[in-house]
Amino acid sequence: MYKKKNTPLEQILLRPDTHVGSVEKHTQTLWVYKEGAMVHSPVTYVPGLHNIFDEILVQAADNLQRDPSMDSLRVDIDVERCCISVYNNGNGMPVEIHQEEGLYVPEMMRMSYGAVLANIFSTEFVIETADGRRQKKFKQVFSENMGKKSEPEITECEPSDNWTRVTFKPDLAKFNMTVLEDDAVALMRKRVVDMAGTLGETVKVELNGEKLSAKSFSDYVQLYIDSASKEGIELPRIYQRVNDRWEVCVSLNEGQFHQVSFVNRIATLRGGTHVDYVADQIANHVMGVVNKRNKHANMKLHTVKGYLWVFVNALIDNPAFDLQTKETLTTHQGTFGSKCELSEDFLNRVSNSGVVNKLLSFAEFRLSKGLHKTDGSKRKVLLPSLS
Repeated sequence: MYKKKNTPLEQILLRPDTHVGSVEKHTQTLWVYKEGAMVHSPVTYVPGLHNIFDEILVQAADNLQRDPSMDSLRVDIDVERCCISVYNNGNGMPVEIHQEEGLYVPEMMRMSYGAVLANIFSTEFVIETADGRRQKKFKQVFSENMGKKSEPEITECEPSDNWTRVTFKPDLAKFNMTVLEDDAVALMRKRVVDMAGTLGETVKVELNGEKLSAKSFSDYVQLYIDSASKEGIELPRIYQRVNDRWEVCVSLNEGQFHQVSFVNRIATLRGGTHVDYVADQIANHVMGVVNKRNKHANMKLHTVKGYLWVFVNALIDNPAFDLQTKETLTTHQGTFGSKCELSEDFLNRVSNSGVVNKLLSFAEFRLSKGLHKTDGSKRKVLLPSLS
């Protein structure tokens, strides 16, 4: 008997895990943004839904690399209508007919594969873009998981109009949900705050009409410092803008290495080679200082790292990740496309932050207990696990 083959769209919808990630609810302890503060708490969310939101958000932020004049990113999350809108200004897709295809360029979905997936997993997906050079504005509406589309609507715009807006309604049924739940929204809000911290001072980021307070990566890191300080912990913040592609900040922790990192504004929750590259430089320097001050300390790299909280904001050429969720960067350091060589002043500031004294105290305790052969084990943890 002849069996009808599934269309490419149907195949994607039948195998969501392969394309957008799990469509089942997961509970994990993560950083979220609630009531103007970073909060580290258990959240229940659907990775697939979060990933399609993230694809649209990151693509909008990426326009800064294509057009440095971009200075605005606006995100609106309407929980009641289950509708999300992401706007960025700057040059977007040209509103003109493609010579070979005979279609308007935006109509051809000349966007990232991730944006196409967001369209497929939405009940409605609207693309709008204004092309000031050609003085034309484009709008097209897709519906029913990209199964239907309207005719493009072309209108006139001013020469100064250059922007793109994507508005979509996630198909919650595909993610085993009926409403946009609080935890899912808190994670989305946190990612918008990530953009405020990683895009830099030239881009104003707004969330639901409110301009976010974090205007730089240093400001962004302070949100985490403030959260930890609420528990009575006075933490330092040592920052360096190494170059146009690397920003690094360091604070302290005890017991387990922690990191918050980004590659091309993608949140690498599990770090990767970019974090190793930075953390190894810091830990090697601190280790050298400790072992010089106490020749019997025999301090090891992994012990030093256990006292560090490292923040990295990097731009990497053609980044590669371990999974579709892009949680870990796997790109080899030699192909990053740039270097992050931390200054002597920065490394000295880290050494003088209190980490050396903490490690010396730990070494003395270890030696007094005869634990130098095992490199120690139990240490007080100041911060909750970030994994």
